[in-house]
Amino acid sequence: MGGLSIWHWLIVLLVVVLIFGTKKLRNMGQDLGGAVKGFKEGMKSDGEPVSPGADASSAQSSAQLGGKTIEGEVTKETSTKV
Repeated sequence: MGGLSIWHWLIVLLVVVLIFGTKKLRNMGQDLGGAVKGFKEGMKSDGEPVSPGADASSAQSSAQLGGKTIEGEVTKETSTKV
């Protein structure tokens, strides 16, 4: 039972890039990074009240908590050239 070599990991990376594409992987990485950053900020301010002018991202996240959900459906219209 041997471990995976660098070539195995490179092949796995290539397959993942081919399946998901680089744009989607980049977006997932940004989302994951933002979630980790938000978690760290939440752990720092745990139990401490947030001051009114503290941080724009914390003000934005608190505004999202009281938001409304809007449901809708996206449709694609096709146009014909005359």
